[in-house]
Amino acid sequence: MKIVGVVAALCVAAGIALAGWFVGTSLVESRQPLRTVTVKGLSERSVEANLGFWPIRFVATGATLESARTSLENSEGAVRAFLADRGFSEEEIQVQNVLVEDRVGDLAEASRSVADLLRQGVVFSSDAYSAGASFVFTGINDLKSEMLTEATQRAKETAEQFATESGARVGDIQTANQGVFEILPAVEIPNDRPEKQIDKKVRVVTTITYFLID
Repeated sequence: MKIVGVVAALCVAAGIALAGWFVGTSLVESRQPLRTVTVKGLSERSVEANLGFWPIRFVATGATLESARTSLENSEGAVRAFLADRGFSEEEIQVQNVLVEDRVGDLAEASRSVADLLRQGVVFSSDAYSAGASFVFTGINDLKSEMLTEATQRAKETAEQFATESGARVGDIQTANQGVFEILPAVEIPNDRPEKQIDKKVRVVTTITYFLID
């Protein structure tokens, strides 16, 4: 009876020792640092502005208020005729000081021909002539899905290249930041205002962190 009791005690002790070993092994494995890689993916599209604005501000002077008003009306008539000759309708001209919008290509061409108005005696205010037309692109929503898919794919390709070189595989995504869509001039010219260019470049950069699997 005593021998059986000793054997049983030994078995229980062995069982406790093995359980402690397995728990200890799990703790060691759980404390190993997770391997991750953070990569960026770029997507760009060349686009053309689809909306244009051209504030045309002009002034008139005269010896009397009436003569100044007449001069102003003559200038406004000359501006309207100038725009009408280039295909703009009355609906596209808003008098706030005459503001022309839309018709991007025609607008760009008209703004380059502004010397014709000068020859007709139209006097521009000091903040208007040098400003010229401005062009914007409003179609980002039509590009978002496609560009985000492309940027994400490029990020994953970079992660896979890194993983291969380090002897690992790319796992699930840990974190992802889709980035901000930017509308930039197609050509970056020093000291030039980007809104003056019709041709634009839409860009987004995604930042993704992947788990690496050994």
